[in-house]
Amino acid sequence: MSRSSLLSLRLEPKLKKQLDRLSRATSRSRSFIAAEAIREYVALNEWQIEEIKKGVAEADRGEFAAEKDVKQVLSKWKRRGS
Repeated sequence: MSRSSLLSLRLEPKLKKQLDRLSRATSRSRSFIAAEAIREYVALNEWQIEEIKKGVAEADRGEFAAEKDVKQVLSKWKRRGS
């Protein structure tokens, strides 16, 4: 089993009530639900940051579309939407 650490945090009363309701409804502890929410949040943000870094690196290497190419694609989609 992996080791865990204790994290203390403050919640707004409304959020605590929501967490309590979810805990009762799912028969899961508040700690389990909070840890799962943090795990998902961190994973999403790590993914976004990595994709941004990749995009910046591509742009630095000049690997991006020219303005005229972007306008051409956008105008094609605009016509389809009409």
